[in-house]
Amino acid sequence: MTSSPHYIPQSDPALPPWQTLPTMYDLPSDNPEEPGLPDDFHFLQPLLLYLTFQPANCNPELVYSAADLNLYYDLEHPLWYKRPDWFGVIGVGKLYKGQDLRLSYVTWQEPANPFVVVELLSPGTEDEDLGTTRISAADKPPSKWEVYERILRIPYYIVFSRYTNELRAFQLVGGHYEPMNLTNGCLLMPEIDLSLGLWLGSFQDIEMLWLRWFTLEGELIPAPTEEVAAATERAMIAEQEATEAKQEATEAKQEAAQAKRKAEQLAERLRQLGVNPDELDELL
Repeated sequence: MTSSPHYIPQSDPALPPWQTLPTMYDLPSDNPEEPGLPDDFHFLQPLLLYLTFQPANCNPELVYSAADLNLYYDLEHPLWYKRPDWFGVIGVGKLYKGQDLRLSYVTWQEPANPFVVVELLSPGTEDEDLGTTRISAADKPPSKWEVYERILRIPYYIVFSRYTNELRAFQLVGGHYEPMNLTNGCLLMPEIDLSLGLWLGSFQDIEMLWLRWFTLEGELIPAPTEEVAAATERAMIAEQEATEAKQEATEAKQEAAQAKRKAEQLAERLRQLGVNPDELDELL
């Protein structure tokens, strides 16, 4: 729940509004009825995950991912849902029944449950995201942890905090989540030939630590804009190399022509001295 903003009393002369009225930090985009803080990071980070979720061993037409989409999970309580910050599914097309964009993800109408879920910690959601809050009342929805682990049995559950840059991950083992260890800084998911890790770099012209997908060998999965930039850079390098090669060929041709002129000048001087340069070559 958002605390009441602190107001600075007016003075004489009056201070400008940007000094007296509540700031962005006092008025976040939260919903009092649902914890979590929608912000720029909650848009950009899932976008990067969406753009780079490209399992190499899967048909790309059967790879689906979404951000901030209601995930309905309980047949007995069909109105109960969770809203992961991002989740990925294998074996599901991008359109619902191949026809329409999804309004939500209703698990009992889909061929597969999510394969991996990512939650981005916000003030007020940490206890539920990390499973320290358990809801035992039968008439209340279970926590995210319980839904992902016990009901949907999602193989991988990832939690990342941009405030502490801490990455925590859990793998479903024997019906329960067990903490995962990093391998060379990444969380390996061999079933989809991908790994997930932190990357310090620029996305959408913002330099910071991002969570993104890698190959199992630790190579970045490029976003489309990065692929274009890389292709442009390769083309520029190839053009530069071609220009340099052309210049080197021109210089070599000029050097050869200069050497030929010098040889002809020397031969002419020898003839003036009564020496036949052709006979000199035979003597040598």
